[in-house]
Amino acid sequence: MATILSSVGRFAFRRRGLVTLLWLAVLIGIGVAASSAPTPPADTFSMPGTESQKAFDLLKEKFPAANANGATARVVLRAPQGHKLADPEEKAKVEDLVARLGKAPEVAAVSDPFKANAVSKDGTTGYAVATYKVAATKLDDTAHNALTDALDRSRKSGLTVEAGGDAVKLDAGAGSGAEGIGILVSALVLILTFGSLIAAGMPLLTAIIGVAIGTCAITALGSTLGLSSTTTTLAMMIGLAVGIDYALFVISRYRSELTEGHERRDAAARAVGTAGTAVVFAGLTVIIALAGLAVVNVPMLTKMGLTAAGTVAIAVLVAITLVPALLGFAPVKVLPRAERKRFYGKPLSARQQRKAAKRAARRKPNVGARWAGFVVRRPVAVLLLGVVGLGALAVPAAHMQLGLPSEGSYAKDTTQRKAYDMLSESFGAGFNGPLTVTVQGEDTAAAASRVGRQLAKIKNVAMVSPAATNPKDGTAIITLVPKTGPQEHATEELVRTIRGMRDGFRSSDGATVLVTGQTALFIDFSKTLDDALLPYLGLVVGLAFLLLMLVFRSVLVPLKAALGFLLSVSAALGAVVAVFQWGWFAKSLGIHQQGPIMSTLPIFMIGVVFGLAMDYEVFLVARMREAYVHGADPSAAVVTGFRYGGRVVTAAAIIMTSVFSSFILDTNDFVKMMGFSLAAAVLFDAFVVRMALVPALFALLGRSAWWLPRWLDRLLPNMDVEGEKLGRFPATAPIPGPRREHEPTYAG
Repeated sequence: MATILSSVGRFAFRRRGLVTLLWLAVLIGIGVAASSAPTPPADTFSMPGTESQKAFDLLKEKFPAANANGATARVVLRAPQGHKLADPEEKAKVEDLVARLGKAPEVAAVSDPFKANAVSKDGTTGYAVATYKVAATKLDDTAHNALTDALDRSRKSGLTVEAGGDAVKLDAGAGSGAEGIGILVSALVLILTFGSLIAAGMPLLTAIIGVAIGTCAITALGSTLGLSSTTTTLAMMIGLAVGIDYALFVISRYRSELTEGHERRDAAARAVGTAGTAVVFAGLTVIIALAGLAVVNVPMLTKMGLTAAGTVAIAVLVAITLVPALLGFAPVKVLPRAERKRFYGKPLSARQQRKAAKRAARRKPNVGARWAGFVVRRPVAVLLLGVVGLGALAVPAAHMQLGLPSEGSYAKDTTQRKAYDMLSESFGAGFNGPLTVTVQGEDTAAAASRVGRQLAKIKNVAMVSPAATNPKDGTAIITLVPKTGPQEHATEELVRTIRGMRDGFRSSDGATVLVTGQTALFIDFSKTLDDALLPYLGLVVGLAFLLLMLVFRSVLVPLKAALGFLLSVSAALGAVVAVFQWGWFAKSLGIHQQGPIMSTLPIFMIGVVFGLAMDYEVFLVARMREAYVHGADPSAAVVTGFRYGGRVVTAAAIIMTSVFSSFILDTNDFVKMMGFSLAAAVLFDAFVVRMALVPALFALLGRSAWWLPRWLDRLLPNMDVEGEKLGRFPATAPIPGPRREHEPTYAG
């Protein structure tokens, strides 16, 4: 593997113009294809095999009007204090609002609160539902502005008016600005790491090119493969993260090879042959983690995982081809300014090379080497402190409650949240999460009436609507409003209770009863994710274990890598529960409401963080393995790995932590949760597990860390990740060779 990739790196370095033009051609070609592609389909959410999805499909077939795909806006109105909506003056204001909504662009129909019996018992609050002709994703600014203008006019008249629903335009909040902060921090970290603007800019440039190609490809194939615009979210996040990491690692290795005496082409070839091999296998672990989302059996997650995996594959190809090509344009300027002068002028003589080698040997160890030396001398203390600390942080994860976001989780100053709260106050907490019960039987009307009476007797049921029947198809719909809100555990128990009464519903006339609605769908979604978590974890960790065993030719190295990952993810989930569910430090982070943890969070964390964690594992341990294979003893190999890889991993981890932390500034609590969880997981995994526990375990295990049964050693192919075939030299001594290559035409 190392030999093949070194040839690729050498070719890209020599034919830098051709390679760069090819990548630009790919970018332009895919960009043109994306710009001319049909509009991507609207977001669709389905849960194959669940009761909610079966009932939803039934309603779509039997009651197509009740399952229109058009957007909706639920406008909530409240009379001024001391007044009621039925007062002549206030009623006129309500009717004026309904009329204005009916004339708005794309609006198909608007319900009148008085005719639809949509006024609270105290008469102060009501709501009107505006149904649109098109889906929410197809509403333009004209439709959104018309809705906003109608609400503003009613507010000026004295009514309190707020709106929720998918037709209401979402406030972008601080998300875009926060992402900019993360990129600025990344650029600053890269400059401090490399001491060169060119070296700092290359990882950002190549990562952006890779992400642009990936997202354009998703857009171009969107209508063909059914990829909605939201599938690009995960692809952009992961593509940018690994793109920076992979380029950072290759450039760092090139600089190391260059300062150790290799000619520029040889330095590029060796960098791609060694660091590039580590990048390929690190990328494979990320691809496995993301593609493994298919086991969840949720089409939306499968598409997101596969598209993100494709973007990671592009990032790997960019790192092993475009990065060495760009290095060919600035082979010396990627070094700090103080080191560049040594690479200009005549090549060093053999005597000067020997003197340079002695100076390099006397060079003081850097921070990474000193830290590794400290851990190697005190492995037990470091190991105990790290495990106990992360274990304590993981304790709250045992009390995690899962749920999905609703408008009740929006920031308190948004109109959606205000409308949600007004409805809860005036109509009950369960009004925002009604359940839809479908009934099928021979005598539909009688069966629906009997089921309705049975439902009304169940604990925690606030209201059961009269059944809407379709006698021709033998189907009826019953709307049930719980007493508790959609996020509460009691509502989930109510859904389970109703589904557990199937035999009772069938007893007399064989009625078939199914429960659906957004609340029931979210409950089924959470359960599906919960059931898929362990199989997904087993698949991802198992395949990655085999891959790492192939890379490092060891049983214990992949085992400790997997265990360390589980420890860091558990600690991060514990921190999320403590902050977002229990409310610790919530005010400091600007969190408006405590509640259940987003159902998708654990499985996304496993996929994203596992990939990044294995990146850091491969980057660090590959250099240790290389030193060990080249003759260093186990402790010296650990120090060597940190001397060359510690700074790079630290920079990569700081960049990822800063990018993910920027999402904490978003106004949406669930976006905050995602950013906080990923930042915490990367922080724990990089700085506690990989930078502390890993060297401590290597120090304790010694040569046993690299143990592999002989029979297995014979079966596994030798991937040569450490680049042993590229040359056998002592791990601590510079590799002999001329200081520079005579190519002054591009030296400056």
